Amino acid sequence: MKTAVVKIGNSKGIRIPKTILASCHIEDEVDLLVEDDKIIIVPFKIKPRTGWEAQFKEMALNKDDKLIFPDSIDLDSKDWEW
Repeated sequence: MKTAVVKIGNSKGIRIPKTILASCHIEDEVDLLVEDDKIIIVPFKIKPRTGWEAQFKEMALNKDDKLIFPDSIDLDSKDWEW
């Protein structure tokens, strides 16, 4: 399918028909990849922090949710590096 590249501010973009988006399961976000001078658009399905709640619950059940660093770290210490 031939489509025009249009100016969007200082960038350029293309319009992807709704039927193509639906058939590729593209909703809100995509990953853009470049391979062999081709742009590959892949639906972005992984949501940040997906599954964290269940993992935290499992950690608590296994008593594996202890602090790595104590709450009493002196951040003003000269030995502390940022």
